[in-house]
Amino acid sequence: MTFAPTLEFCIEDNVKRTIRFGLNGHPVTLDTDDDRMLLWALRTDLALTGTKYGCGEGICGACAVIVGGKSQRSCKTPLKTIEGKEVVTIEGLARNGKLHPLQQAFIDHGAFQCGYCTSGMLLSAVVFLDETPKPSRDAIVTHMEHNLCRCGAHQRIVVAIEAAARQMAGQS
Repeated sequence: MTFAPTLEFCIEDNVKRTIRFGLNGHPVTLDTDDDRMLLWALRTDLALTGTKYGCGEGICGACAVIVGGKSQRSCKTPLKTIEGKEVVTIEGLARNGKLHPLQQAFIDHGAFQCGYCTSGMLLSAVVFLDETPKPSRDAIVTHMEHNLCRCGAHQRIVVAIEAAARQMAGQS
């Protein structure tokens, strides 16, 4: 008698389990594949479509979210790595109906055109300003060079971040 393995034995099953984390200040529980990428859980399971799929390689930054106070590319972040952490998406940036100073600065300075990269730009900039409250223009440019804008709004994005940094520091 010969043994012919079936496809069932050849494919390694991903681990499905309960993942718990905070999302925009609220507890979330998902029963899912723990290797599934955060981007798809946000967009599909939780209907938060502000986080965008760009390159799928973690290069463009359109999928950036904040995990545990750090900017992360959600297209390359397995759910198992966010267990017990707080995740902030663009939908959670405004508080009590008031835009975050960076959101307002992006509007005031026209720091977007098509808007596809905007959520990733904003969340990356939030973390940057939390870590560097009074950045130089060069520091802003260096930090934001890892977030791509195909429309070419980079100059306005830098100006908006400068304005938000001044406003957040209590300057005009």
